[in-house]
Amino acid sequence: MLVYRGYSQTAHRATVLTIGNFDGVHIGHRALLARLTRTAASVGLPSAVLTFEPHPREFFAPQAAPPRLSTLREKLELVADDGVDVAYVCRFNAAFASMSADQFIERVLVGGLRARHLIVGDDFRFGARRAGDFARLRAAGAHSGFVVEAMESITLDGVRASSSAVREALQEGRLEHAATLLGRPYSIDGRVVRGEQLGRQLGFATANIRIKHDRPPLLGVFAVEVKGLPGGPHRGAANLGYRPTAGQEARPLLEVHLFDFAADIYGAHLNVRFLHKLRDEMKFADLAALKARIALDVAAAKAYFQS
Repeated sequence: MLVYRGYSQTAHRATVLTIGNFDGVHIGHRALLARLTRTAASVGLPSAVLTFEPHPREFFAPQAAPPRLSTLREKLELVADDGVDVAYVCRFNAAFASMSADQFIERVLVGGLRARHLIVGDDFRFGARRAGDFARLRAAGAHSGFVVEAMESITLDGVRASSSAVREALQEGRLEHAATLLGRPYSIDGRVVRGEQLGRQLGFATANIRIKHDRPPLLGVFAVEVKGLPGGPHRGAANLGYRPTAGQEARPLLEVHLFDFAADIYGAHLNVRFLHKLRDEMKFADLAALKARIALDVAAAKAYFQS
């Protein structure tokens, strides 16, 4: 998949386009992307996605914005996995936020991305103060020569698939439900870095993974599966949090203990899939109490996989 920053460079060809934040790329997003790629193939044009960085809610109210489900890299990888040809990452800033609905249509959809066919969610809004809606897009399309199609929401047991629903399930520890909404287990990517080797001292060596999520949508201890290493995927137990017993971390750290694994993997880029929550992160009286609880956590994670 080709990735472009912004939309100022006019697309080389007309596109079949969709627009959205695509945080987490859940089953509703994936249904939209499937329709996008089918339509693009049927008319012989590239499929394209326009997304935003940062998330608009982070721009307008950074303190109140919800935790992201996916970093930009993770999102783009998931979109690419669904067969999209081109992604345009638009910087969401004051100038873009002040663009009127008509300016968005003229500058972005028609002038920049040369949209021939546009597919959007049924709740899509655009332009300053969210003044643009589907009816406005359809009228503009009739005037400027592009087709506009609405994609209905995907529901699961009567609940609309949404990033908010996934986020709520993760925060409540309902990882299996989150996986159903996502169409896959929730995962976080990161690179293995050198740590204090506290886990090794306690008898449970861990891969310390620095993640780019400032506020991950879930915290605690989990049974996990790890991709990115030879012979994988590998199973293990992981703690995602701030290590209150060993000295409070300023940023969240992901620590993964892999079962029956002893290789040097510093620098490896791993994908950690969260399958089942074992407990919340806790502060223990001392390292001996922490070591005893880690042993219980590892045993619980192994029991989860055995069952």
